[in-house]
Amino acid sequence: MNKTLSDWKAISLFVGPALILYLVILFVPIVSSLGLSMQEGSPITGFKYVGFANYERLIHDSQMWKALWFGTRFALFVSAGQIILGTLLALLYHFYLKHSSVLVRTLIFLPVVLPTVAVAQMFSKMFAIAPQYGLVNGLLDNLGMQSYIQPWLGQADTAFWIICIMEIWKAMGFYAILIFTGLVGIPEETIEAGRIDGAQGWNLTRFIVLPQLTPIMVASLIFSFNGTLKVFDTIVALTNGGPGTATTPLSILMYKTSFVYSEYGYGSTLALTLTLQCLVVSLLIYWRNRREGN
Repeated sequence: MNKTLSDWKAISLFVGPALILYLVILFVPIVSSLGLSMQEGSPITGFKYVGFANYERLIHDSQMWKALWFGTRFALFVSAGQIILGTLLALLYHFYLKHSSVLVRTLIFLPVVLPTVAVAQMFSKMFAIAPQYGLVNGLLDNLGMQSYIQPWLGQADTAFWIICIMEIWKAMGFYAILIFTGLVGIPEETIEAGRIDGAQGWNLTRFIVLPQLTPIMVASLIFSFNGTLKVFDTIVALTNGGPGTATTPLSILMYKTSFVYSEYGYGSTLALTLTLQCLVVSLLIYWRNRREGN
């Protein structure tokens, strides 16, 4: 095996085609988008080179900063919720339910494979106020709490939290399974040694289990942050970026700029901004983890 891995001809033969395909799929669009960000126009009207004008526009675009802030805030809350709840569920599977957790794992994982549009429609009906009350407003009405009835998806603050709850609920099963696989990989001797030394409950989890899960937790955090920063279908299906532009992240702003307003150059600039944000976040998580010696 070592001889094969040190043979550059073998490496080129087996890895080369996949690497070339990966580079074509990944880097060609990035380079193309970089070139397009220095132009303005559309395929119909033609393109004109404008240098760094789109980047100057980006700096002074209040809508871009608003979308950037929304996406960052959304990613922070949703990623925290997905990882924390995923970890708690994984601990529940492994230490309490054990072999009987198969049914629970299946039920909690089910939202992951459901179409996003179906999940969005369900949440939309739950929080509806017209033409008839949804589950939430109907419950408030039956409890005599009419003062709390409101258009949940028609207000910026409440719409934000509903989107967060929906995204956390939809994806937490995936991270629970991901972290659960890490728990299964922890040697039972390590757990037993901790218990013999007196570690129980939270202390066992904090000092024995969680340090063993660090690599998979870091990977989960990177997956979660990148997924939430690039969120698109969830918001389009639930609020379409509304009310107004209150729930519009960079991904939707980029889409509308490019394909609704036909400003492909500026849309490419927004796309590169989103790519850079994802890269910076991933590197910061990785750097922090390496700094702590993990």
